[in-house]
Amino acid sequence: MAVQVVLVHGIRTSATMWRAQMEHLDRRGYAVTAVDLPGHGSRMHDVFTLDEAFVTIDRAVRAAAERGPVLLVGHSMGGLLSIEYAGAEDPPPVAGFIAAACTAIPRGVGLATYRMLARGFDALPDRGMWLTDRVLDATLPDETRYDFAAGGYAYAAQDVALRTLSVLDLLGALERIDVPMWFVNGQYDQLRVNERLFTKIAPHAELIVVPKTTHLVTAMRPRVFNALLDLAIATLENPASEQAPRTW
Repeated sequence: MAVQVVLVHGIRTSATMWRAQMEHLDRRGYAVTAVDLPGHGSRMHDVFTLDEAFVTIDRAVRAAAERGPVLLVGHSMGGLLSIEYAGAEDPPPVAGFIAAACTAIPRGVGLATYRMLARGFDALPDRGMWLTDRVLDATLPDETRYDFAAGGYAYAAQDVALRTLSVLDLLGALERIDVPMWFVNGQYDQLRVNERLFTKIAPHAELIVVPKTTHLVTAMRPRVFNALLDLAIATLENPASEQAPRTW
């Protein structure tokens, strides 16, 4: 049975952020599902809650698992939610897991600072989109430049989503994940703050740091991230060839 891929987007964006990955997987003949979390993308008018976010991920994973082993891939907030989901005490049918740009514990001073900055941006004219556009123009290639915004930005869901993330027990979840796992971070990603702790808690996971890349690793270096998807898929297809954990 072929590997099935489920993609979970980050905060404010939507399933459209995965366009480059979905096109790559489609060319290779792999089935892929990119969800929209509540309050985001096609579900912009829904209220974001953790319960509904987990229901959304679980629904996609269990539907995919009926067709083959599931590779779960989450970016940023989607990665944090997916850690909690994959590490549930009653393990879901996940065969492998890529946690991208999410090696940070969302609580305390760091979370409060992030929320304050987000509210500050929202208070700017046009919610600071002029600055966002300049940053994206300078950092993303043409092929992925508009993917993050294509499904709209979930401004209304942002603060409530950030606030609710503080209840996640990520370290406990990481201890329970026993499937092949990869942490993928950009070299300059601000969410690398707890990277060493995460790799200590989950020593079987591989840490892959993409050079000269920011938090938006999937869009800034799409070919590299696609190659990492290929690596994960090959590992799930050939479990006997899986090597010892390594840091790249």
